[in-house]
Amino acid sequence: MKTIKTLAMGIVLLGILLGLEAPTQVRAQGPPDQAAPAQDPPSRAARLSYSVGSVSFQPGGEGDWVDAVQNRPLTTGDNLWADKDSRAEVQIGSTSLRIDSETSITLLDLDDSTTQVRLSQGSLIFRLQHLDDGDHFEIDTPNAAFVVQRTGEYRVDVNSTGDETDVTVWSGRGEATGGGASYVVIAGQRASFSGTNELDHEIQQVPANDDFDNFAFNRDQLEDRAESSNYISTEMTGYEDLDQYGQWHYAADYGPVWTPVGVAVGWAPYRFGHWVWIAPWGWTWVEDEPWGFAPFHYGRWAFIGGVWCWGPGPIAVRPVYAPAFVAFVGGPGFAVGVGGPSVAWFPLAPREVFVPWYHTSPTYVNNVNITNTRVTVTQVTNVYNTTIINRNTTTVNRVTYVNQSLPNAVTAVSRQTFANARPVNSNLVKVDARQLAQAPVVHDVPVQPVKQSVLGAGRPGAAKPPAAVENRQVVATRAPTPPRPSIEQRQVRTETPGKPQPVSLPESQPRPQQQPAANARPEESKPAASAYAVPRPPASASGHPYVRTAPPVQENAQRQQSEQQKFQTWQQQRPAQPAQPKAQPRASQPAPHEEKSHK
Repeated sequence: MKTIKTLAMGIVLLGILLGLEAPTQVRAQGPPDQAAPAQDPPSRAARLSYSVGSVSFQPGGEGDWVDAVQNRPLTTGDNLWADKDSRAEVQIGSTSLRIDSETSITLLDLDDSTTQVRLSQGSLIFRLQHLDDGDHFEIDTPNAAFVVQRTGEYRVDVNSTGDETDVTVWSGRGEATGGGASYVVIAGQRASFSGTNELDHEIQQVPANDDFDNFAFNRDQLEDRAESSNYISTEMTGYEDLDQYGQWHYAADYGPVWTPVGVAVGWAPYRFGHWVWIAPWGWTWVEDEPWGFAPFHYGRWAFIGGVWCWGPGPIAVRPVYAPAFVAFVGGPGFAVGVGGPSVAWFPLAPREVFVPWYHTSPTYVNNVNITNTRVTVTQVTNVYNTTIINRNTTTVNRVTYVNQSLPNAVTAVSRQTFANARPVNSNLVKVDARQLAQAPVVHDVPVQPVKQSVLGAGRPGAAKPPAAVENRQVVATRAPTPPRPSIEQRQVRTETPGKPQPVSLPESQPRPQQQPAANARPEESKPAASAYAVPRPPASASGHPYVRTAPPVQENAQRQQSEQQKFQTWQQQRPAQPAQPKAQPRASQPAPHEEKSHK
């Protein structure tokens, strides 16, 4: 018995020693500036998939509103406003958020397991089709926080004064919290919550569909008919648009691939669009085509039979989003043609390893590759070690990239075009194919972001929410990520090009003028003049200026009896068939090709 105890203690001590050594081994896999897994960027992002009328966008941390641009990736802190007689749709994997006229939303938090949305005014319909254990989906309004407990179809309305919230559940179940109480809302109910410090709660039957309901249900039908779900995961954001604009076929050695139809002469991947700066990924591609989200943030591109084909890679439950699957060419001082320093890139081909230009851990590099193309962890590790860990040595073995030597595959623009979100195709730099084929592939983008990099290609002076709506606080069950600083508040380290380090400043401090980097061109370092059009309110106890934490739920016997009576009355009046989303004929909506993405 004593021998067994001694052996057990030895095993425990060995485990502790191995645990202490493990972090050192992990850190040794990457350079000192590599992030730990907990600091990796999210594996998903949202996208603006549809808009009609006047829809405006405000990047997180910025005070400027611009016209929303279709396919712009959206993430934590970003804001959308649909003006009068306008609508928009945001997609996050298989989840669709639709906003109606005069509606303001903010993505308070969007990461691998959390979706937290601030609805300060207006109407929001959302369909949630996937909810893992541990996932958190929450809609925060001025007087209540609604946490979804099951997949389903929901609508949340907030009146113009912010003191009434209506929650409609066609299918699913959720819980509304506010005013020291919580209320479960189930399928077939419309729950109304009025007041602020104390809530008055009423239960009603689901009303007949209005025009906004029909709009949302018709959009659902379009998604449900998507043939592309046979080839890729429905958690790949943007998969719904592929059927209408291309064809699927089988290619030897690649498997199912998708080819776009009706593209412009000279079309090549990552050429018809522009670059923007989106934290925490940094440089991010925004494609012009309405179908241009999934093929540029997942999978790989191959030139097969004289045409470009997109290979989505293995079907993963949730493939990891990337800002662009490209490799950059040249490095600091690189120039092609005339006009000074240039930036050049080409699409990665199937089985080629993507090495991020933003801070990540080796674990992230593995995940972003194996969920988007057919490679092994060993292949990823070999390329990662060659290009990152050994990049400062003189014995680096160069990786060969298929598309780098293809005619018309490499795209180049001036740094000014790149940094200022200008359209790439109309600002191309003529390149020498032999020069580019021999140029080294780099994994740091030698361009510093400016304010226009963050705002993107949207036109300024767009409509925006009233000041009272823009500054209105909402109730939340959990504290979201604090707002990130604006681009003008960030200090950019020039020793590592393309990797700015955000530094938060107190709101009371004036905005500093960004100093030009030592090696930057004037047009790349001069910040645009900007100021918050509406002063941000001071941070609340939650640490977020637009969020206040819901007060603790207080047990109240009298309220419980009242709620029981309300439920019984609702149940007695309930129709024989539970309310379900019912779409109206598609003829009432414009044809897909007639839908305008923005002004």
